[in-house]
Amino acid sequence: MDNRSSENHLQWHSASVNKTERELLNGHQGGVIWFTGLSGAGKSTLANALARSLYNRGVRAYVLDGDNVRMGLNRDLGFSEQDRMENIRRIAEVSKLFADAGFIVINAFISPYQADRAMARHILSEHPYIEIYACCSLAECERRDPKGLYVKARSGTIPHFTGISAPYEEPQAAEMTIMTEMETVSEAVGRIVTELEMRHII
Repeated sequence: MDNRSSENHLQWHSASVNKTERELLNGHQGGVIWFTGLSGAGKSTLANALARSLYNRGVRAYVLDGDNVRMGLNRDLGFSEQDRMENIRRIAEVSKLFADAGFIVINAFISPYQADRAMARHILSEHPYIEIYACCSLAECERRDPKGLYVKARSGTIPHFTGISAPYEEPQAAEMTIMTEMETVSEAVGRIVTELEMRHII
């Protein structure tokens, strides 16, 4: 059955409690913070440190991490360009639900293609959105190699590995860039929190 034709029979059902009411209950807006960068650049470290900082402020936040999502929701996807695009599309749609619920969603995904990040931004266009480029040289990411993935990629064990056998397209218009070889986690989190405050998200 063609899924596109079945969509013609769908109807959006409005909730009895709206987004504004949920945000009033929470005391802050819902929104999305999207970390992108090479494996080992520090995305997950920053995402979780930010989540802890927001929790300490009474802000409802949730981290969506690349590996965790691929172990559940996206376990059927590989790492081809098409599967990577679908991975990002699903994450964006889930993030949209979280943001509508009044949460600040903190995403940590390599998300290597500019087109896919633009797609995510479009899907999430109704919500506050901050793209953050965790910028780190390939040499430093390889030196860190927290999961031993670069060694496997260099040996050919892992195909389609970003930075080695698959491209990473650097963001051209990210709201923030964090040089993770230079800034401490604490400094970076402080800058992000300030940005959230300036935008009146928290």
